[in-house]
Amino acid sequence: MPSPSRDHQSQSSLSLSLSGAIFPMAFANFHGLRALQISSRETIFNHGSCHTRTDTSNSRCFAVKACSKKPDQNIHLESKLNSVLDSVKWDEKGLAVAIAQNVDSGAILMQGFANRDALATTIASKKATFYSRSRSSLWIKGETSLNFINVHDIFLDCDRDSIIYLGKPDGPTCHTGAETCYYTSVFDALDDQPQVEENNKLALTTLYSLESTLSRRKEELSSPQQGKPSWTKRLLLDDKLLCKKIREEADEFCRTLEENEDESRTVSEMADVLYHEMVLLIRRGLKFEDVLEVLRCRFTQSGIEEKNNRKPKIIN
Repeated sequence: MPSPSRDHQSQSSLSLSLSGAIFPMAFANFHGLRALQISSRETIFNHGSCHTRTDTSNSRCFAVKACSKKPDQNIHLESKLNSVLDSVKWDEKGLAVAIAQNVDSGAILMQGFANRDALATTIASKKATFYSRSRSSLWIKGETSLNFINVHDIFLDCDRDSIIYLGKPDGPTCHTGAETCYYTSVFDALDDQPQVEENNKLALTTLYSLESTLSRRKEELSSPQQGKPSWTKRLLLDDKLLCKKIREEADEFCRTLEENEDESRTVSEMADVLYHEMVLLIRRGLKFEDVLEVLRCRFTQSGIEEKNNRKPKIIN
């Protein structure tokens, strides 16, 4: 997991605010109440007030303007947050496992621990926050490296003793510089496979294993080639061939519907389409995660509205 010493923030003053000040803001975000305009990574909320707070205990300035709505509404939000925090089965040390997961790729980024204050801070700031057992204090992932994990949602498991921060990382999560903290394969170790560098062996799902393989094929093109190139390399070297195959595979995929072909044919043709389109993404230096991010951003927008708002094509 990332080292708290790399991404550590003193939380002495913040912990004091968690007794009540920060609670209403957290659920205000979820209920669409634009209660805060945040100019830093801390959030403070006082009932019925607008103020700016400067924290000089650690030479940081936090400027937070808070304009609350009705006091009784804030109390209701605070009660709801307390109810959620109370429902977590904290262990004897007041901790629960907290896992960060990439909202687009599904990759498990890291695992740490959270206490009540860390979870409340994450809800309020939407920055993944953990509890450092070695330092006995909160730490925000990315405080030092700036590789924050921007939290989109939080999930509790069925037993309510572990937490998932579902978010988008700003950069590599691991302190080694790897995309995630999980790059050591137990099965490879048992099979006496050589341990590779952290960026080359990540815990990848099927889709991203394919993408990783395609990326390696592209990298191999810079080295002298022996024998006939693989199909992937041929596609990477010939734009016309690549585009021709994408159009052909897309047509075959559509015909499985038009001609009422067997479902297995539809799945097979879709796999062909996906493979060839991913080769084009690699050819352009893009990742499939970029596509998923665009799709996620469209969830709250109608297809017609999205299309009308698209930028005009730019031909280089």
